[in-house]
Parts: sequence; C-alpha cells; structure tokens
Amino acid sequence: MASKNKNVVPGKSDKNEAHYPPKSLSDIKNKEIRKQLYAKMKKEKKKQKIAVKKKKKAEAKLLGDKAPPKAVPKTLESMRIKDETMVNADDEEVIKDESQDEMSSYFNRQSTPKILITSDDRINSKTRKFCKELARIIPNATTMKRRGFDLKKIIPQAVSKDFTDLIVINEDRKIPNGMVVCHLPNGPTAHFKLTSVKLSKEIKGVGEWTSHKPEVILNNFNTRLGHSVGRMFASLFPYDPNFQGRRVMTFHNQRDFIFFRQHRYIFRNSKRVGLHELGPRFTLKLRSLQKGTFDSKYGEYEWVHKRHEMETSRRKFHI
Repeated sequence: MASKNKNVVPGKSDKNEAHYPPKSLSDIKNKEIRKQLYAKMKKEKKKQKIAVKKKKKAEAKLLGDKAPPKAVPKTLESMRIKDETMVNADDEEVIKDESQDEMSSYFNRQSTPKILITSDDRINSKTRKFCKELARIIPNATTMKRRGFDLKKIIPQAVSKDFTDLIVINEDRKIPNGMVVCHLPNGPTAHFKLTSVKLSKEIKGVGEWTSHKPEVILNNFNTRLGHSVGRMFASLFPYDPNFQGRRVMTFHNQRDFIFFRQHRYIFRNSKRVGLHELGPRFTLKLRSLQKGTFDSKYGEYEWVHKRHEMETSRRKFHI
C-alpha cells in the first residue's frame, strides 16, 4: 500500500508533526543526554553569575564613594525569628542570674576543672578512641571504664574525688551517637545528639597537638538557653589559656547545631593569619537540659527538644 505522504524525505520529520520541548531535564529519558544538558546549563549559569559580578564591581569602582552599599544576602540566620529569650551580654538581670548559677564557682575562679570521661559498656573501637581524644584535648581530663555501673552511682564517687564535670559518650550501631555533660556537684545536665564524628587520623593534613592550655571561642550562644549551654562548655576548660601555644577550641552554634573544631593559629606574616586543624571534629544538637545531676526518672527538665511542636518554622532557633 502506497504512502499518502509521497514527498516526505526519509530521515526528516514531517512539517505537520509537533515537537514539544521537555518541561525539565527530568523529562529527558536518555541519561547521557540529560547529563550533558545539565552540565551545559550549569556552565551557562556560572558564566552569567560571573558576568553580573564583574558588572557590579565595575559600576561600584566607577561610582566610588557614591556606590550603593552591598546587599545583605538572605539566609536563615539573617531572617531568624526573634526569640523572647534573646539577651545582651550587658543585661543586668542575666549577669545577676549567672553570678549565682551552678557554674559561678568556676567563673569566680573558686574551682579548677577536673573532668571524668566514661561511656557505655562494650563500646566499639571508634568510640573508645574518641573518648581518649576528648581526654587529650581537654586538660585535666581522665577516662574511666563504665564496668556496668549506673550513672547515679558514678556521680557520688566522682564528687568525692573532686571531679567538676562528668562526660558520658553513648554509642549505637558501633558509632558514637550521644553525649551527656553533667556539671558536678549540683548540675545542670545536658544531653546532646552526637553526629559527624571524625577522629584526628581521619582528617587530611591534620596537625600535631601540644599540651598548652587552649583558648575557648563560643559563637552565637545568644539566648538564655544558649548562655547556659555555652557556660557549661567553657567550664570544661581551664582559665588563663597559654596564648603562646596558639591552640584554640571553637564551639560554633549555627541553626541549633553546635560544631566543634580544634585549630592552631599560623602567622604567615604581620597581616595574614591562617588556621591549621588539629582534630577531632564533631557536631552536637541539644536534646534536653536538666536541673541537677543526671536523673532520667525524677529529674526536673529546664528545656526538652520536642521536634513536632518546636520545628514549625525553619527560621526559629532556640540556642
């Protein structure tokens, strides 16, 4: 049977045949073509971004002092919903409360930090190494095997031996996944979720540690809850750091995730300063803050993280 379209050239589509471009790259079924188009699109976007940046830079140079100020980028931090408990460092009420809280003896230099570090029973090698590294980075810290003892029995023994803080590392599926920090003898007790643990040997180009007392930096602990948590971290380390050692511990709070890093300052010249990471590194997220020492049954909680009630907005933070 003869074809009705006699003038159709083989290999060429009919003029009347409609071709609709794909709505998105995901509509293209061929993986290689999709990959090529995505790379091309990404390259074009990068070129456009660079061109816009160069244009703005040239305009600013031309206008000089009359150039408009740089636009502040919109981030979750800059658009943060203001919390009622946000405080200033100079707030008289906060200063008065902190002068009478459980950590006041440390900040008044009436007690010297002495830390006891323990963990679950039958822990994996990574958790054991992590505990040892914590004991190395925190001056005057000691590790102890749990040996099946309940925390309620360990706490009185630690107090009798003049320990000021107890750190407990929990493990799940052979990975450290929780940290309990209990300030002795009267609390408070903080429970954190522990993630992204990297030992020093797992970090590329890591530096060597020294025994100098470190400087402690606390970033973005701006609420009343954040002040309490920050003071707990500060009280783990001795005052009067040895600045000659150029060793610094950083607890950086961002969107209620607390990132820990240890670095050493490297002075390249009189104007430029670099940082050399020493490890380990890990991330904490506060689960609860309890008054007094550890008591999971009858303890009174100051703050408990309730995910479905509290995480109603991505711009709402608590620390």
